[in-house]
Amino acid sequence: MIKFIEVHKWFKDLHVLNGVNFHVKQGEVVVVCGPSGSGKSTLIRCINSLEPIQKGTLIVDGMDLGDRKTDITKLRAEIGFVFQQFNLYPHLTTLKNITLAPIKVRGLNKKEAEDLAMSLLERVGLTEKRDSYPAQLSGGQQQRVALARALVLNPDVLLLDEPLSNLDAKIRQQVRAEIRKLQKDLAITAIYVTHDQEEALTLSDRIAVLDHGKLQQLGSPRDLYQRPANPFVADFIGINNLIAGEVKEIQEAKGWMAVQTRFGLLKCVYEGRFKTGEACKVTVRPEVATICNTDEKNDEMNLIAGKVNFASYIGNTIRYDIALDPETLFKVDVQNPWNQRPFPIDEKVNVRFPIQITLGIPA
Repeated sequence: MIKFIEVHKWFKDLHVLNGVNFHVKQGEVVVVCGPSGSGKSTLIRCINSLEPIQKGTLIVDGMDLGDRKTDITKLRAEIGFVFQQFNLYPHLTTLKNITLAPIKVRGLNKKEAEDLAMSLLERVGLTEKRDSYPAQLSGGQQQRVALARALVLNPDVLLLDEPLSNLDAKIRQQVRAEIRKLQKDLAITAIYVTHDQEEALTLSDRIAVLDHGKLQQLGSPRDLYQRPANPFVADFIGINNLIAGEVKEIQEAKGWMAVQTRFGLLKCVYEGRFKTGEACKVTVRPEVATICNTDEKNDEMNLIAGKVNFASYIGNTIRYDIALDPETLFKVDVQNPWNQRPFPIDEKVNVRFPIQITLGIPA
């Protein structure tokens, strides 16, 4: 449905998109995420030519945006856009905000447009707000009206640019679920921009991570969480412990490699991308590690000594910061800690984590 082929975009000397390559399949949701200034909002604005690209090829629903014969007006009629600021017309009621495009763009009569609008308002739970003005709606209600307005033309592609960032956490979760359900029910191809990692993981079929205009990794939420391609992705998607080291030994037949770090020799899953002597980083998610007082070693577990530096109670989880040395904190999530003795600050402990889910990534 959408193809980015070596796409480049500049704003004067600022290289906003730098050789971006990826495809979006029919009916798929790809979430584009990254820090502020990574180019993610510019990327989706290029899809409906709100921003022109300067180099490369961008194809949307079979139409090449670089071809002068492409009818951009026709293209935009097939694309729904939901903005961060909602962009509702303040002088129009909910119903009129939604019926404006079907009447003006598709030439529907008032009755046809209103029937279509009411069916969408029913789906987003706002039929009773048909005669309300935007100022009379909550933020979550305004965002659902904006979503209905984007869907009323039955677009082939739906673009969403951080649509939930202005909502509080509880409403954000509710609207997020509504967006995902509507997208699946209507089988719309969607590109969703966010800097929120939880949104990226829960909404997407695949995630594209951008940094300084470059695509760092594209894959399923599970791929990016469990198999990050580099330290940036490992640190951006969720929380990770990263320990620098050098590959000292590879046991390909046994499926592991040993990495020399300043905290000792750590074993990782061997995936064929390292050679002996190469620098790498050992990555461990907080929830796969445990804390213990024993220093007993075995062939299945890595073990590092440390001291409890801090503990945060988060309801069903206690997050410990374990100081491995004065400069390095290793985060461990102890889940469901109801009947467990808490580890006090400054207690000497050992951190254990399984070799079979310890990963080495390029430094």
